[in-house]
Amino acid sequence: MTILWLIIGLALLLAGSNLLVDTSVVIARKLGVSDFVIGATIVGVGTSAPELYVSVCSALQGMGDVAIGNVLGSNICNTLLILGATAVVLPIPFTRSNLRYDVTANIGASILLVVISYGTMYLLGTTNSTVNRFGGAILILCLIFYLWHTFKNEKSSNNNVEQGADGWLSRIPFWCVCVLALLALTTLIGGGNLFLNSAVTLAHDIGISEFAISVTVIAVGTSLPELTTCVIAAMRGNTALALGNILGSNLFNILFILGVSSVISPIEGAGVGVIDYSMFIGATLLVGLSAFTGKKSQIDRWEGAVAIVLYFAYTTILLYRGS
Repeated sequence: MTILWLIIGLALLLAGSNLLVDTSVVIARKLGVSDFVIGATIVGVGTSAPELYVSVCSALQGMGDVAIGNVLGSNICNTLLILGATAVVLPIPFTRSNLRYDVTANIGASILLVVISYGTMYLLGTTNSTVNRFGGAILILCLIFYLWHTFKNEKSSNNNVEQGADGWLSRIPFWCVCVLALLALTTLIGGGNLFLNSAVTLAHDIGISEFAISVTVIAVGTSLPELTTCVIAAMRGNTALALGNILGSNLFNILFILGVSSVISPIEGAGVGVIDYSMFIGATLLVGLSAFTGKKSQIDRWEGAVAIVLYFAYTTILLYRGS
């Protein structure tokens, strides 16, 4: 029965991802913005819902290391595994705006989180990296500024329109497309939760340890909405939506999810080590570096493959550390 629910969850994931990609492209056309911006805002924020739920619940229960670990692990997975897999399917080009603003914003937000975490630790004299309410408020304000700046400087882009979008969506009322997008997002998140819960149950049944489940099944499971959305978008040639989804999701994870979680209750990363923060920063820097290696201004297939290998190497280290 568990395997059946696993298959149903996967089917919902794929169906939701397909519809979300199609409706997002139509919404971008109607609003006169690029697919990248839709990916970085609507899709990026929506697919981060599982991380938001896990982190806020952890903060309310006083489990700060889970809240921080969830965001760090999700961003590392998004950047190395998901963006890597997407690039293997189809190389991901950067625009000048992506490199000058969006990638830079991701790097800046990642460094800001580390500065706040360890700066607060030294100021308060605690033994663990900490994000207090003041630090959380700074993160939220940075997200508001990013969104304001993104929409303020956004110009209509006709070059990123997905060629494979279903024509019928462009012929129905705009409000219907928005309802379908919400339905697609709900199906995507619901399917992801069903798949994740079934996978955890199956892992328990075959005797996999709790720690192994947390750093593999759960870490990847909460990023399934991003994974399916990005890979399907890439298969349809819409790498702008995929890139926007990952960069937007990563920013939302850092600035909003940790911001809200720490404002609710100051959080300490007792189980989060230097290696986790190092991989977190390194993965973000790797995205910017990929624009200057291989073919310029894009993530090549071989760079995507290297990112995937790095992700599994990091996962292996976590398993060894927790054994």
